[in-house]
Amino acid sequence: MPGPVPKRSDQRRRRNQPEGPALVAAEAGKVPTVPRPSGDWHPIAVRWFKSLRDSGQSQFYEQSDWATAYYVAEAMSRNLASGRFSAQLFASVMSAMTDLLTTEGARRRARIELERESGGVDPAEAARVALMDAYRKAADGE
Repeated sequence: MPGPVPKRSDQRRRRNQPEGPALVAAEAGKVPTVPRPSGDWHPIAVRWFKSLRDSGQSQFYEQSDWATAYYVAEAMSRNLASGRFSAQLFASVMSAMTDLLTTEGARRRARIELERESGGVDPAEAARVALMDAYRKAADGE
């Protein structure tokens, strides 16, 4: 989706239905196997690859996505380990990382939002509640 990164759904006010397909769960089947990072990779590439396992979007990954991630980590490692950093290879790696939904902006464009369960109160939600409370009091003449 071209253009600016969309806001999170809790920050948007819409009267019309969002465009695009609804999120559909895949059929239960064979769980893809996550390959192990290569021992030859640069430490940054290893750290990025390992972080994918713990990331929320990985629940949508199929075997082909893990193979793509492996290839991206290999390219990233080669670029980081080479004596001359390639801007073109860096751009290709970043593009592939976007395809794997590894950034917040990429997930928002794909209309995927990851929510973390938190024990505390969300500061943004608390501010909205306080603002709505102030509006109600003003409307009641208090």
